[in-house]
Amino acid sequence: MAKAQICICFIIFFYLWSGNFVEVKAYSRGAWCVAKPSATNDRLQQNIDFVCSKMDCNIIKKGGACYSPENLINAASVAMNIYYQTQGRRSWNCNFEGSGLVGVTDPSYGNCIYEFRRQ
Repeated sequence: MAKAQICICFIIFFYLWSGNFVEVKAYSRGAWCVAKPSATNDRLQQNIDFVCSKMDCNIIKKGGACYSPENLINAASVAMNIYYQTQGRRSWNCNFEGSGLVGVTDPSYGNCIYEFRRQ
């Protein structure tokens, strides 16, 4: 309990001393868009169809590094991430009507490398 009080006192002191709020930001080395595990198969297929009508999705087609016909969530995640990365990695570009989420851990596996673009 004493450590918590010391920490709070330090934060208050620092705030009063600086005259400004201290903004703490957690920076990650990356951000990727993936499909939510709770997304329906219909929603995942709609996401794939939307993205692939606008972007190159050869990576998830037969012969592509991320081709996985038995795993729709993986294919959708790769497609959704392509869209998210090319549109500037803004959170709203990973919404997909509530079926996407942004993660900070690289979801790449095996030869399937998820696209990542530095801003």
